[in-house]
Amino acid sequence: MSRPSGTRVRVDLIPLVPVCQTSQVANVSGRGCLRNWLLPAAGGSDGVRDTQHVSSSAMPDGLVAVVKRECPACQLVVPVLEQLAAGVGLTVFTQDDPTFPLEVPWVVDDTDLFVSWGLDLGSVPTLLRFEAGQEVERTTGWLRDAWEGLTGQTGLGPDLPPFKPG
Repeated sequence: MSRPSGTRVRVDLIPLVPVCQTSQVANVSGRGCLRNWLLPAAGGSDGVRDTQHVSSSAMPDGLVAVVKRECPACQLVVPVLEQLAAGVGLTVFTQDDPTFPLEVPWVVDDTDLFVSWGLDLGSVPTLLRFEAGQEVERTTGWLRDAWEGLTGQTGLGPDLPPFKPG
């Protein structure tokens, strides 16, 4: 059954409580544990997920990246992700391999794609900035100038080419 364009399906939100209790995943930017994040449930009674928005309380303020191992541009930006995580702080959601880009606290398993669907991502890598729980900016693919503008950081990926589409 199709739904008219622009209509929304009711989506129940579920708390992501087990993350901190079982794997001690924390946001390295110092904004606390992920236990309060809310993610879209698998679907309503018709099984359709709302892919438009993650709840405003679902994301911490700061930088969020979404990547996957099978993406050449994502593999390219691993040093930049490490640079951002060590500096201003970053949370990375990985779509296909929970060990990519590294097994570290700032990488969160999104193999169920709840976050990716909720953020309405078209491709990866996607870098987003959240303020007051709301997305304020995003860029897709690797474009050094766009990543530096979004993060407020200069000198990102100095050994990388300036551009690689996602």
